[in-house]
Amino acid sequence: MHMRVILACLGAALFLIIGPARLSAADRVSPNVLFIAVDDLRCDLNCYGVKYVHSPHIDRFASSAVTFTRAYVQVAVCNPSRVSVMTGLRPDTTKVWDLATEFRTTAPNAVTIPQHFRAHGYYAVSFGKVFHNPWPDNVSWSEPHRWPEGAELWSREAKQRLSAFREKMRADGRPQAAIDRVRAAATEIIDIPDNRHIDGAIADQAIEAMARLVKRDEPFFLAVGFMRPHLPFVVPRKYWELYDRNALPLASNPYFPKDMPGVAFGDRSRGGLYELTDYMDYVDAPSPFDAPLSEAQQRALRHGYYASVSFTDAQVGRVLDELDRLKLTDSTVVVLWSDHGWKLGEHNGWCKQTNFEVDTRAPLIIRQPHAALNGKPCDAIVEFVDIYPTLCELAGLPIPAALEGKSLAPLLRGAPAPKDSVAFSQFERVHEKKQYMGYAMRTDRYRYVEWLDRSTCAVAFRELYDHRSDPDENVNIAVAPENAPLLESLSAHMWKALPRPLP
Repeated sequence: MHMRVILACLGAALFLIIGPARLSAADRVSPNVLFIAVDDLRCDLNCYGVKYVHSPHIDRFASSAVTFTRAYVQVAVCNPSRVSVMTGLRPDTTKVWDLATEFRTTAPNAVTIPQHFRAHGYYAVSFGKVFHNPWPDNVSWSEPHRWPEGAELWSREAKQRLSAFREKMRADGRPQAAIDRVRAAATEIIDIPDNRHIDGAIADQAIEAMARLVKRDEPFFLAVGFMRPHLPFVVPRKYWELYDRNALPLASNPYFPKDMPGVAFGDRSRGGLYELTDYMDYVDAPSPFDAPLSEAQQRALRHGYYASVSFTDAQVGRVLDELDRLKLTDSTVVVLWSDHGWKLGEHNGWCKQTNFEVDTRAPLIIRQPHAALNGKPCDAIVEFVDIYPTLCELAGLPIPAALEGKSLAPLLRGAPAPKDSVAFSQFERVHEKKQYMGYAMRTDRYRYVEWLDRSTCAVAFRELYDHRSDPDENVNIAVAPENAPLLESLSAHMWKALPRPLP
């Protein structure tokens, strides 16, 4: 058994034996933790330099926190990314690489962040999407997870159009699996109050919980997961009205990188575009290997995405305002993170599920009260697997030996960024009926990717992008013969840091 798994098992056993410690209010020294997850949020926020995006509440939070400008997820798709964040373990350790695997089946004894905090006297609760939707992992929390009741998303009219669309699909002889999978429109303007929307209702749950948790003896770990700007882009009208659709810039590189191997997008997943084709207005969208979406479709999606960002920003603001109202700001560590980025036409792609920068880089903003670097950006290369050990150090808890990230607490205190830091991401892919795993390493200058044949673990394809001359990753220079020594050096660096897979 892998040593990290053994250590995780021992940690879980200790938790079961000793149970959560109880601390009186008078003895409490550990800070509360407010843990805010946002689904599919790329680094298109005003505080990240994208000035046409309306994100005043996250921007205000960033002005009092440390904004990590080069933070990278372990996998650019929801389930495995969240598993790595919540367990502090890399995907090859958890064996979770896709949307279909529940981590308790592959790493049943992994000790999650809230489990660890509960074992050290915290009361932990969760609302919204923190783990992947189907598996809220109730063993992690002090209370069972509850979704909001009676919340809305699509309008009644949109649901009626979906019903008619499904009937037409049936009449056209489409497979029942496709009929069952299709959803209502990918974008819709709705006229409801914020808190009738599911994400507004999640904010309500968090606000109600905060008022209750502050009365407890223990410090709290409150996790709040917002689902927008994940598809569908269905939010109240006022957020759509923040943007002029025709003025929004389109992607500057709506094409595949020169000399990109096809496996980088994959013929089945098409760089994540298959997710968009689950919606009735995009079921016939062309593969990015064939053609782009129309300009009207691109503008509709970009408009909907940014409207959804602004809507979620408002819900984040409501939760942070309640923290202030309860006078908890100076006693609470706040972390805001997203599970991955999202393509908005870059490389002729939409959605996520690649190893490119646009998908693997995501917002990470941390506020430790009175930290020296608060209010400033940090350009160190960091990973989302670092969140777990960071929270442990900030809360004064022991850092489990099994964790595979490193604490970012020194950076919050103003320590200089290490010059040789790297970040690792990966993606499992079926392409041309063969299975591959793509391992990506982001250095200060380069993104290097090796695609390994899953049956032999031999290197099948390579990618190399020079961020000094090509920050948008438009030219794969791995094919240039003169770069062969550089490829071998980067490969050696990667496999010195990571356990190399075996056939």
